[in-house]
Parts: sequence; structure tokens; C-alpha cells
Amino acid sequence: MQHRYLGRSGLKVSAIAYGNWITHGSQVDDDTATAAVHEALDQGITTFDTADVYAATRAEAVMGAALADQRREGLEICTKVYWPTGSGPNDRGLSRKHIQESCEASLRRLRTDHIDLYQAHRYDHETPLEETMVAFADLVRSGKVLYIGVSEWDAEQITAAAELAAELRIPFISNQPQYSLLWRVIESEVVPASTAVGVGQIVWSPIAQGVLTGKYRPGEPVPEGSRATDDHGGAGFVQRLLRDEVLEAVQAMKPLVDAAGITMAQYAVAWVLRNPDVGAAIVGASRPEQLTENVVAAEITLDDDLVAAVDAVLEPVIERDPRKTVSPPTRP
Repeated sequence: MQHRYLGRSGLKVSAIAYGNWITHGSQVDDDTATAAVHEALDQGITTFDTADVYAATRAEAVMGAALADQRREGLEICTKVYWPTGSGPNDRGLSRKHIQESCEASLRRLRTDHIDLYQAHRYDHETPLEETMVAFADLVRSGKVLYIGVSEWDAEQITAAAELAAELRIPFISNQPQYSLLWRVIESEVVPASTAVGVGQIVWSPIAQGVLTGKYRPGEPVPEGSRATDDHGGAGFVQRLLRDEVLEAVQAMKPLVDAAGITMAQYAVAWVLRNPDVGAAIVGASRPEQLTENVVAAEITLDDDLVAAVDAVLEPVIERDPRKTVSPPTRP
């Protein structure tokens, strides 16, 4: 497994990170989830990503149990805070109260005394940014958090956070955005702003919720057992991509990728890792064997002509608008 520095820091992460959004605590049973985590470890993955909100906190607990017998120093455990984890008015957002209480709860569920990378899951327009950053700084100085990051923040928000992090002398090193062949909204503004302040990208949904595998075909019912049929949350996220024009473009790229001797999923993951600003691509799995295919992507070097040909096919359906990076205007 290839390991890369994350941003302008000394922390290395595995190029393929294992994430349990949607799957653990909801889509798959705990035994299958544990088997998938152990397969990830066997494949050389050391970076594990979760969030307190996933499966209403269950995902953290499942991951904590699955990693409990591993050498802690050999892992990079990442989690997040922002979305509601209870019914109270302060059980959400990035206030000092919610950050402190959520961190303590995440540590208990993850069965660890520290979080390697603690990330603000969205920007909180209702809390002063200084309050949020000071709360993160206190967690860093207490040793409960080693590095901080954000997820789906825009360029201006990342720049402002980096200025405060520098004043507070705490390591702000990552952004976790959606990024794929079809979703490139970070390229024009977020990535340049991040690079300027030493922030790297850990990207989610590199296979576009499975759409880039080619298994969804225009004019046909979605496959049984696919994410588009998952009533635990997967269907809502993938539906917006199941437009005929998108599916037709994906089918048109398939012969190009097949001729290169790799799978569609491998191409999609290898493509995001081709970006030097990407430290890791997060993949999930509902079955352990799904990881084997994706891990190979970290070692694939894509031919420039192939990349150009695939981009030409997909261009009409690629989303590039930087305004698509947005956080809720009020707390959820």
C-alpha cells in the first residue's frame, strides 16, 4: 500500500482509506463489517474514516470494536463532528460545547484515547469561527486530537480557518470533499486555496456511489442489492446521478477502460489519486472482497491519452461549479 503525506504535515495516510459511511451499523451486520475492516488491514490500509453521525453513532462503535485488537500506533483514525447526534439544541453544529462533548463520546465509541484527525463535517454559520477553532485547539493541546481538518468547506472558509489555526499554532491539515470523474467542483477554487495553506484532500465517493462501475445502465431497472435500492440512506445519494445522460456517458467510457485492462472502479479511484493534492481516496465495502479490487488502484499509473479520451466522453456531464461546495445556512 502506498502512503502519502497529508497536506503540508508529517502525517502519512494510506492512499486508499477505508470509510464506513452508510455501511456499518446500518447496511451490513457487525460481523461482515468487522470482516471488511480486517480485510482492509490485510490489504495494507491504515487510515480509517468515520463520523459520529453515521448510523446515528453506531458506525463509530462498530469501527472501534473492529479495530480494538490492533496496534494503535499503526493506525490513523479519523472522525467528524457537526451533524445532529441528539435531539437537544446543542447536539449539533460547531459550538465549543458540542465539539467538546462529541469528541469525548467519539473517543468512547472508538475505544481510543486520541483521534488522529478530527474534522468539522460542515461549516457552521451559526457559530463564530474563532470559537470553533479555539475548541479544536484545546482538544489538540489536551492530546485527545492530533490533527484537525474540515469536510466540504469552501475556499474562503478554508483560508479563514487556516489563518486562525496558524495563530493558534495547531495543525490544520485536511479537507474531505466529494471528488470523482463526475464531480470536480473542488478543482477551480478549493484545491488551490487548500494547497496555498498546506491543506491536503481526503476525498469521498471516488466511484460516485457506484455509478462509475458501470453497473447502472440507462433505461434499465437498478440492480437488486445495489446502493440505489438501499433504504438505509444509500438510495437518496445515488439517485441524482441516475440520469440517462450520465449513465450513457459512463457506458461510453467503458470500452476505453476495458481496453486498458483495468476495471471501471479501479480507473475511477486511480484517477482521483492521480491528483497530487489528494492524500487518500476513501472507499467503503459491504463485502470484504470488494476491497481487493479497489486497493489495486493505488498502484495504477494511468496513461495520459486514456485520461484525455475518457474526459472527452464524460465532459458533457461533469459538474465543475465551485458553488456546489456548500454547507447548510443554519444548523440542521
